[in-house]
Amino acid sequence: MANQITIYTDGAASGNPGPGGFGVVLISGPHRKELMAGFRLTTNNRMELLAVIIGLEALKQEGEDVTIYSDSKYVVDAVEKGWVFTWEKNRFQKKKNPDLWMRFLAVYRKHRVRFVWVKGHAEVPENERCDELAVSAYKGSDLQVDYYYEEETAKEG
Repeated sequence: MANQITIYTDGAASGNPGPGGFGVVLISGPHRKELMAGFRLTTNNRMELLAVIIGLEALKQEGEDVTIYSDSKYVVDAVEKGWVFTWEKNRFQKKKNPDLWMRFLAVYRKHRVRFVWVKGHAEVPENERCDELAVSAYKGSDLQVDYYYEEETAKEG
């Protein structure tokens, strides 16, 4: 029988684009894990989506029952309203973040995932914690490179 896993996620960017980060809180029974990382140049939407991906990729077994709480309408609506599946059929033409959406779909399909949108900064404790992690991550000194985003930005410039 699959475990019931709860994942809270948040992404943040200082400027959009700018330095960004994500925070994730995973809860399974008595177990709790926090994850975070910061990037030198990215967008808020990329960090929101990456938080969900990292949370799902952190699961040790396939076939889990997962509820993801996110304050990102971009992510929640894309999945719950089925937009991302249409984007996929159209090979993500003229859509932003195809690299992350493809990575998301690969891990999403390994589990039974349900999304719940929560209002940001509305005193939902675990969502607030994710925000703290995301902000702390991008304010850190060890920022990673969001290669795809930086390469795409360079092509457009």
